[in-house]
Amino acid sequence: MNEIPSRNQITIGMMVQIVQKQDQRTGNLTDGKVKRILTSSNFHPHGIKVELDGGKIGRVRNLLL
Repeated sequence: MNEIPSRNQITIGMMVQIVQKQDQRTGNLTDGKVKRILTSSNFHPHGIKVELDGGKIGRVRNLLL
């Protein structure tokens, strides 16, 4: 699953995997629940930027079902 989710696939409260700014080189993913969607456009080539419940901010790479 290498396709980056678009904004209309992401909803508040959804479990996702994000890559934080400091992890972009390593590709380290962080799991969490979406608190806020920060990107206004429907698509971004690096992923839609969100804030997780714990306050971490990053770009969505995967949706967790």
